[in-house]
Amino acid sequence: MKKVIGLFVVLSISSMSGLARQKGGGGSRGGGGGGAARGGGGESHGGGATHVGGGHIPARGPAPYHAPAQVPAREASANRGDRGRQPNNARPSYRDQDGHPKAPHVHTENDRWVGHDSGPKDAHYHLDPPWDHGHFAGEIGRGHIYRIEGGNRERFWFGGFYFDVAPYDYASCGDWLWRSDDIAIYNDPDHIGWYLAYNVRLGTYVHVEYLGD
Repeated sequence: MKKVIGLFVVLSISSMSGLARQKGGGGSRGGGGGGAARGGGGESHGGGATHVGGGHIPARGPAPYHAPAQVPAREASANRGDRGRQPNNARPSYRDQDGHPKAPHVHTENDRWVGHDSGPKDAHYHLDPPWDHGHFAGEIGRGHIYRIEGGNRERFWFGGFYFDVAPYDYASCGDWLWRSDDIAIYNDPDHIGWYLAYNVRLGTYVHVEYLGD
C-alpha cells in the first residue's frame, strides 16, 4: 500500500512540473511577440521614431560649407539644358542611422542638414546663368509652409509660383506627393541659383530652381 501511495505522489509531482514548464514557455513567447509588435508600431509612425520628418520644420537652413569641395567640377555637367532626363551620376546614400532615408534629410533634434556638404564647386548644381527667371518673392524659411498643388519633379507649383528639381536630385524625391505634400523653401548658401525645398512629411529635401510665376 505504501508503495502505491508513493508512486501516486511521484506521478502527481511530475505532472505538475510539466504543466508549469508549459505555462512558462507560453508566457515567454507571448511576451516576446507583444514587445516586437509594439516596437514595429513605433517605427511605422515615421519621423517621430527615427528623428526625421513627421511634421518637423527646421528653424534655419544649412550653414555655408567651408571645407574643400568633395565633387570635382569635371565629374558632372551643368544642369542647364539637362531638363527631363536622368543624370548619369548616381546619388550616394545619406542613410546615416537605422531608419533614416537614403535621400538628403534634416535631423529633427538639432536641425542638421545631412547631405548638404558638397561645397559651392559641385558642378551638379552649376547654372549658367543663375537666377534665369528671377528670385522667389515668397516667404523663405519656417515662417510659411506651402502645399504643392500639382506637377512633378520637372515642374511643380504652389500659390502661382513654379519650380523644378535639380536633375541630380531626382532620386531624392521619388516618394514626394506632387499634389498634397507640404514644403518649406530655404536659401541655399552654397549653390548659386538654387533654393532648398524641404518636405515636412518626409524630412527630406532637394535643390529647386525658381521658374517664375
